[in-house]
Amino acid sequence: MSVRKFTIAGIQLGPIQKATPKTETVARLIKLLKEASEKGAKLAVFPELALTSFFPRWFIESQEEVDSYFEKGDITKNEVVKPLFDAAKEFNCGFVLGYAELTDDGHHFNTYILVDNQGQLVQKYRKAHLPGFDDPTPGIAFQQLEKRYFEYGDLGFPAYHSNPEWIDATMGMLICNDRRWPEAWRCYALQGMDLCLNGYNTTANGTALFGAKENKTVRIHHSDLSTISNAYFNSCFAVSVAKCGVEDEQELIAGSIIVDPNGLVIARAETEDDEIITAEIDLDEAINGKKKMFDFSRHRRPELYGRLVEQKGAIETPYKG
Repeated sequence: MSVRKFTIAGIQLGPIQKATPKTETVARLIKLLKEASEKGAKLAVFPELALTSFFPRWFIESQEEVDSYFEKGDITKNEVVKPLFDAAKEFNCGFVLGYAELTDDGHHFNTYILVDNQGQLVQKYRKAHLPGFDDPTPGIAFQQLEKRYFEYGDLGFPAYHSNPEWIDATMGMLICNDRRWPEAWRCYALQGMDLCLNGYNTTANGTALFGAKENKTVRIHHSDLSTISNAYFNSCFAVSVAKCGVEDEQELIAGSIIVDPNGLVIARAETEDDEIITAEIDLDEAINGKKKMFDFSRHRRPELYGRLVEQKGAIETPYKG
């Protein structure tokens, strides 16, 4: 039987300090997954880098130290993390998990995985839009060095259609900065996505350049805007989940939300710590938008969009007086 109507959970995480043992973090995730399942959730979404502190805030010269934050090889065979996979089957609740992945052949990725209700890894995504810099910025307390520690994701944006007897959903996954790029959402939507899953570690006060003014309020607004607008533009449900609070002295925003295909927030976190938000969603509610305003086959004009894929940076339009 197809399951189009079900309860989904966003599992917001409070800070994970550098000194926290990974076994302790995994036990915490299992407890939260159990609580989500007790609330009726069939799928729970954890945030980006849910096993470690957000280490790109530091300039780390030792590659050995950098690698200590990564899960090496096949995560399903990782003895520390395996109990979380077992818990998914026990609780009949799948999950999405963000972590730092070090492949067997030495590649480093910021990765998201989808695990079904039988504890099986069924889909993997690697972050495509890496923010920050390759080298540290002088004179600031916290860096943003994702470009230094991670490689650009190499898997593209493959949608995944889950087992209809679990949940009958066509899903896409994004990680943090990816949610700000409409092209990523549209790639998934062109594959029929009706549910987008995103996790983030977003700082409350970033390094504003070129005279810009950024603060916690603005950053939460940008996070909301990215999810709300793209959920509407692509007629899909969306779950966007934070790791938040003061982590190793740096504050991260909270603001986890679940959004419907009209761009309406139907659940929102109220704290800046561990918190489970849930909503009962009916994926058939995405059909109206897909058949009306955003019926791509009737309304899109790809023959006019060549610049989107042929050009990377902006080219200023000259004055032709």
